[in-house]
Amino acid sequence: MIAFVGGGARSGKSRHAEALAGALHQSRGGELVYLATAQATDAEMAARIARHRHERGTGWRTLEAPLALDTALAEVAAGDSVLLDCLTLWASQWLYAGGGPETDGEAMLARVVERARMRDIALVVVSNDLNEALPPADAETWRYLAFLQRLHRRLAREADRVIEVVAGMALEWKATDGQAAGDCRAGARR
Repeated sequence: MIAFVGGGARSGKSRHAEALAGALHQSRGGELVYLATAQATDAEMAARIARHRHERGTGWRTLEAPLALDTALAEVAAGDSVLLDCLTLWASQWLYAGGGPETDGEAMLARVVERARMRDIALVVVSNDLNEALPPADAETWRYLAFLQRLHRRLAREADRVIEVVAGMALEWKATDGQAAGDCRAGARR
């Protein structure tokens, strides 16, 4: 099962994705894995990473993968549940910290999704929706947004579930795992 959870910055998407990965883990068994793409490059990011670890609590195994998502996924056992947080940071690191051509990044994400499916890994991917404002004025920002949106579109096509989180409220846009699309808050009626 592949789920894509998107939303604006600080929308509550990571919290929702953590709850979803935890629920998948509860129903499936296996290990609960947090695939972290963030790097503690400054004090603010280090504090944010520490806060997220504290909020997640125990029960998670953390793998750090600022670029090599496929290598990290190879360390996950079949049947495990994985939260990849977040694709937004991974995309920026891919473009600006030595990942390679955009097409190679797109191919890597495709391989990760394919391998997760082949190995029955429940994969929940979190990403920021950065394309809600006016188009950027500079070419490099536009390049980054275009790359990220291509990743989002591909992931949305391939995912079983696509969820958008706005102000802490989740809306399910796509559900192909037998659940109806719509309000996906915990306890919401379907």
